[in-house]
Amino acid sequence: MATFAKATFNAVSYAAFRPGYPPQVFKTILSYHRGPSTLLLDLGCGHGLISRELAPSFTKVIGTDPSPTMITQAKSSTPSSLSNVSFCQASAEDLSFIEDGSLDMVVAGQAAHWFDYGKVWPELGRKMRKGGTLAFWGYKDNVFVDFPKATKILDEFCYGEHRMGPFWEQPGRQILRDRYKDIVPLEREWEDVTRVEYEPGTEGKGSGQGELLMQSTMKLGEMEGYARTFSVYHNWMGAHPEEKPRKDGGKGDIVDMMFDKMLEAEPEWGAQGENWRDFEVENEWGSVILMARKK
Repeated sequence: MATFAKATFNAVSYAAFRPGYPPQVFKTILSYHRGPSTLLLDLGCGHGLISRELAPSFTKVIGTDPSPTMITQAKSSTPSSLSNVSFCQASAEDLSFIEDGSLDMVVAGQAAHWFDYGKVWPELGRKMRKGGTLAFWGYKDNVFVDFPKATKILDEFCYGEHRMGPFWEQPGRQILRDRYKDIVPLEREWEDVTRVEYEPGTEGKGSGQGELLMQSTMKLGEMEGYARTFSVYHNWMGAHPEEKPRKDGGKGDIVDMMFDKMLEAEPEWGAQGENWRDFEVENEWGSVILMARKK
């Protein structure tokens, strides 16, 4: 079971610290879409952000997620004014509750790398109308574009063999890190396959390659909270229950250790003293949007 689907996962914290999607993401997929906009399916909807953003563009929106905690959060976060949006607990591999040929668009934000495509492709093949749009997108690791030493330490702690690296759920994480290159719509059922990609650099804003989609100015304290929403962190904590964060009165966990190293490596960060959590840094994320049309 993926970490986000476990009953112990904190959906409120996830919603608070995870980066949002910029308007350009939604503009890109809506510009690609053709034909009717009657029914949208949001797979792995999480706390419902995408469903709410796209609600004005479709007659009806259904958000699904295998996590009951996420569905509860999605429902509580969606105003009654969005009466065309509904949520239900379901997996991407079983769309039996959707009428065949009725879907105009299916989307998945930060979820498609978890799917079992041996089941998902046949399901979508039945449920999508001819000409309907598939739009899957995701973002991988953030990069501190002005601070390469801190970026290197972040990578070391997230993927190092003696850090959190062994605790990623695979192959999902690697599929995301590879920007969905292994997610290939079946040629006999899909056409006009389009990919919009970006790989960040460490020489300032926009120094990466491709089309920049996700960027954010974050306080280091927000980054600290964000790191604790990583699925790998929750898996690591499950194996090290004795390691308590300092914020919770403990001696420190692996995120505390990581920030100790980064503050030491980046003089500008360390110079902030006890106020380091208020220091702002520019972040960019490697990202991909995969789009295709049903034949």
